Amino acid sequence: MDIETEVGRLLTIKGLTLSIAESCTGGLSCSRITDVPGSSAYFVGGVIAYSNRIKMQTLGVTQEALDIHGAVSAQVAIQMAKGVKERYGTDIGLGITGIAGPNSSLSVGESLSGSNKPVGLVYLSLVSTAECECKNTCSAEKVICNRYKFTGINGAASQRKDIRIQSTQTMLEMLLEYLRGGKLPYKNGSTRIRRYLGSDLDYGI
Repeated sequence: MDIETEVGRLLTIKGLTLSIAESCTGGLSCSRITDVPGSSAYFVGGVIAYSNRIKMQTLGVTQEALDIHGAVSAQVAIQMAKGVKERYGTDIGLGITGIAGPNSSLSVGESLSGSNKPVGLVYLSLVSTAECECKNTCSAEKVICNRYKFTGINGAASQRKDIRIQSTQTMLEMLLEYLRGGKLPYKNGSTRIRRYLGSDLDYGI
């Protein structure tokens, strides 16, 4: 069973809904989720917030967070996840922001604070008000945000594509780990990743 199907199975069993806000991955996460037949039962929708203007207007990302931390930051990733979750009324919201390359350039409307961030830097965030299967089950809002530095695996020619796939794969692993209540995440790539890249991913962390 691939990771998208397993995520969908657990969301269905738990009766949870999901929404996603993406920047550097450009909708790839939403595409992978909706590859699964019947995903409309748990996936409500997504936002591709490529520019800072859309991050602010659509997701409620603050100008202060962008000015101080830059579009590629934990603060913005969390605000993206919270924003899509609140606007779409879902149990879980995911946020992805990063630099896929090939150059470490500023995003549309980015402040100078983001100018020294390297290619492959990605922040992944999960915000949930759903109960999790942890030792002390709780219904309070849970916020997870992880920082990654992906490298790609097939050289400069495919680096951008590799980083985007690595980002979505790791986001799905993070979601799966949360749905499993903190158990070990999905490892060693999925059939989909091997089909795309021809080998398992080297996360370069």
